Amino acid sequence: MIYSVVPEELGTEIYEQLKAYYADDPEVTVIVDRRRAGRASGGPPTADESEFRGRRRRRATGDHPPLYLAGDDDGPAAA
Repeated sequence: MIYSVVPEELGTEIYEQLKAYYADDPEVTVIVDRRRAGRASGGPPTADESEFRGRRRRRATGDHPPLYLAGDDDGPAAA
């Protein structure tokens, strides 16, 4: 299912045009977004507000061995 969301500010004219355009496609539903309250800040969530905060993996600690490209003269195979 695909939703084509029309902001309320664009009005019913755009809604009717999209509805007619996708009339033959049963996989598309055209809807009007009438939400009055959105996010408190009005923008996308910050890292602190994200629902995924705390779920991310921590970075590995310690030193990592150097990476060498094939053909490098200073790589471990050059010794």
